Amino acid sequence: MLCYWGAQIREGLGLVQPDKVKHVNCGIRSVCPKTAVQDMSAGRSFIGFVRDGKVSVLRLRSEEDNHEGKLMHLQLKNDRIRLIVCGGDGAVLLAYGGKVLIMDKSTVCRPLRCLDSTQVIQIACGDHHSMALTKDGHVFVWGDNSHGQLGLEKDHPGSPSAQHVKSLSGVPLAQISAGGDHSFGLSLSGVVFGWGKNSAGQLGLGDTTDRHVPTVVKSLNRKKTVSISCGGEHTATLSKGGTVFTFGSGGSGQLGHNSFRDEHHPRVVAELWGSEVSQVTCGRHHTLVSVASSKRIYSFGCWMQGQLGNEEMIKKSVPFPVDLPADCNHTIGKLISGENHSFVLFFKDPGNESKPNPSRGILTLNDRMIDRWLSGSDPWRVIKKEINQVFSSAASLNGSFLKTSCDEHYQTSEDHCGLDFDLVKTSFAKLTKNERSISEVVKVVQTILLPSLNPNPTGVEAMRVYLLLPELLLKLFLEPLPERLQKQQRTELTEALASKILELNPDARKVLVTNWSKLPDDWLKGVVKLFKKASANLIGRMAADAMNWDVMTRLLKFVQILQMVYQVCCRANRNVTKSDFIITEINDLLDVLETTNEDVRKYWERFNLTGQTHALMAQQNYYNIVLKNLISFPCIFNLEAKCSYMKNRGWQGSLNLTLRRTALVEDSFRQLRNVTQQNLREFWLSVFYTEDMRKTDVNKRDFFLNVFTELCAPESQLFMYNDNQTMSWFPTKLSVEKEKYFLFGILCGLAFNNTSVVHLPFPLALFKKLLNVKPSLDDLIEFSPVLGKSLQYILDYSDDVEKLDTYFTIVWDEMEVELDPAEPGKLVTNYNRTEFVNKYVDYILNKSVEEAFEEFKSGFFKACNGWMVEMFEPEELRGVLVGNEEYDWDILKQNTSYEGSFHAEHPTVISFWKVFEELTPNEKKAFLLFLTGFEKVPILGMSAVKMRVRPLFSFTQDHLPQALTCHALLDLPVYQNKKTLKTKLIEAINHKRGFWEE
Repeated sequence: MLCYWGAQIREGLGLVQPDKVKHVNCGIRSVCPKTAVQDMSAGRSFIGFVRDGKVSVLRLRSEEDNHEGKLMHLQLKNDRIRLIVCGGDGAVLLAYGGKVLIMDKSTVCRPLRCLDSTQVIQIACGDHHSMALTKDGHVFVWGDNSHGQLGLEKDHPGSPSAQHVKSLSGVPLAQISAGGDHSFGLSLSGVVFGWGKNSAGQLGLGDTTDRHVPTVVKSLNRKKTVSISCGGEHTATLSKGGTVFTFGSGGSGQLGHNSFRDEHHPRVVAELWGSEVSQVTCGRHHTLVSVASSKRIYSFGCWMQGQLGNEEMIKKSVPFPVDLPADCNHTIGKLISGENHSFVLFFKDPGNESKPNPSRGILTLNDRMIDRWLSGSDPWRVIKKEINQVFSSAASLNGSFLKTSCDEHYQTSEDHCGLDFDLVKTSFAKLTKNERSISEVVKVVQTILLPSLNPNPTGVEAMRVYLLLPELLLKLFLEPLPERLQKQQRTELTEALASKILELNPDARKVLVTNWSKLPDDWLKGVVKLFKKASANLIGRMAADAMNWDVMTRLLKFVQILQMVYQVCCRANRNVTKSDFIITEINDLLDVLETTNEDVRKYWERFNLTGQTHALMAQQNYYNIVLKNLISFPCIFNLEAKCSYMKNRGWQGSLNLTLRRTALVEDSFRQLRNVTQQNLREFWLSVFYTEDMRKTDVNKRDFFLNVFTELCAPESQLFMYNDNQTMSWFPTKLSVEKEKYFLFGILCGLAFNNTSVVHLPFPLALFKKLLNVKPSLDDLIEFSPVLGKSLQYILDYSDDVEKLDTYFTIVWDEMEVELDPAEPGKLVTNYNRTEFVNKYVDYILNKSVEEAFEEFKSGFFKACNGWMVEMFEPEELRGVLVGNEEYDWDILKQNTSYEGSFHAEHPTVISFWKVFEELTPNEKKAFLLFLTGFEKVPILGMSAVKMRVRPLFSFTQDHLPQALTCHALLDLPVYQNKKTLKTKLIEAINHKRGFWEE
């Protein structure tokens, strides 16, 4: 049954004879055609009907032409039509096979040729433009673009042929809708996109500015929108559960808000609240809604030609029931609102008469489809076609595996991707078990999907593909696959994905990073594993295949992704450890560089410039460039690799300091003041003493040991100290020239560059600040345990903090400070205690020392490259500069080698180790200083100390042991007995006699 009301129209619509028309209240008429109407649409010039796959149209009376036409049957040859949508002057038809036909104002139909090979599932018409949604999720538009209603960027002319709306690529759309001169799209997860004319706020964006590209209506996010309808200049949306929002022109009351104002933001139709609306449709100036549970239809808006279908012929700005036939026992099938008409298609209950075909959705991947592929129940050509349709379309994949439980996917946002991760994992795991299917998937992903990904996606749903593909590709790496999917092809697939991620615009990449931060830990580890494995494969090739610049370029893509994920893990405090990112194959690359460096040195010494030397130098340059690029992504380096890189990087020359032992600070400051940044960073430090002009590494280590001991002593007045005088910090008030902090920073930078362990008794906060990491309460506790723990006590206090009688007024470094200058003397309460502690820590570790620290930092980074420093974590940076106190003397003994006549069973060697075991802990530390020039163990541990022991020739029993610190070499006289050895060894380490000898 069909009911209609509104402007004057041909009696019976040409579907039945006039005497077969049943008249109801308020001008409502009902007809029951012999052939049921499957679909219909009403536009400005035509009403169209689809019956049994055939189309007939009724021309409407116009102002220019008062003639009312007869019902005309369209000649469509063999095309069976499923849907019709009438626009301003014509109509668009959709055949069952997905073919689109255009009907012009003279009712001539023609195929839309540019969509011949595409299966269309939905169509929509505005006044002068049309839209089509394809099975694989693409939107095509044609017609006028004067207000941007085609969504093809600003200034794009209208087009008679279908144009792809590229900005919506990847968005899994559920519906398209077109109004007068505006357009809408609705995603499967309820995200609403609007574009085109916005003169009355019909896009719901809060303004009246036209949009030329699809724009997310953010105020409708998470509203579970399931349907959209566009009128002339207004729009209505329906949410799951039946809530109706309207916006745009309200001059005729068509928004239903009991007013005639325009609305620029979506607003709930309050009168319908709780009614569980099941359909909403917009006409030119009126709106219809249906409530399935009560079988009622409500209307509101323009009344002038009776299109509201109720008694009072006035403007209705609130929903009012339509006077439907009282004896109607049919189910409301479809509401149609036209220019000045309203229609309702009724259908008998299921089982008596079929309902019209619903709008079909885009093709998505699901578990049942994969099971069907694996079962082989369908012919391979059918399976292959489906695989190509799904895996060639980002929209299809992005609409797959949605988390439907509790409607979670409707919460899709930057913080919530809406995917069911468990379902994805199990489905992809099954898919990789079938060789033929997965081979086809790989082919389609590599040749079609990845090249087609849009670097400027619209909406967060378009980003799901970047979460799905790593899981799929990881399965390809881990599962035994056919021979065609060799390691190289797997790496190429991962590289293509990495390239697409790096091509994303900044906003899209930001969304992806946020999505990563919300992924389950095992899923995030999978992303790391994928790019780490691909990186390791390429690094292995580089170590074996020198001078391959293409491999280096490809590798940098992978490690850049790894660094991005690593930063996500650091910020989000995820259960993905640093070790998950480390690529141990880098150490092989460093070994190759070290060998190449040594070969270059040997050839240079023996043959000077030769062809072989030039080739080696080119290879050396290649590896240096590779590693310098890689070091920008330090997450992939373990500590050993970082230290190895520092050790093996090339130097441009020697920076010579000539100093007096009695004036180390004065002389070094005077000379360093004028050294250029380039020389500080690129020249190896060499130290000469006026008392002994021999240049040795012994001198350099001796210099760093003594100059830092002097500078960090209280007498220097550079620093303040904690209560037990074990740690230093910058003072609030400077007692020395500010430049000294700058020069002290240069010295620290030189120590870092020259891999020298120095006496730098500062808390971890110093190293955090150098790396732009915010210091915390834990850092203050390290420097001042009593103060720090008292602040922690305030945070943990379970009673009323006001009882502690603590205020935002503090005393630090003999100065009274207001932590909140806007409210002096503010009391600390339960509500502001976190603020108090944060301000306290910030003042001590940041604000109070800003002047001195900034000078120190400037000097530090004048002497060393920032990128070199930034490859270390704060704890690692402290270890590089200060060393550690893990004195494992057994490892020192195990790693010791012997030269000359010495061996492990030599009597002197046996006596030495017996004497060493008898030394006190402090004497053993003094021996380490005597041997290496370092007070503490290098950051890599005692295993990094490779002591060599050899007999001292031309000696007497009065000679002391000697040490060459740069090589950890101990020259040990062959003493007659253990007692003499012990006496001489202790004398040597206490007076550092061996320290001065080369």
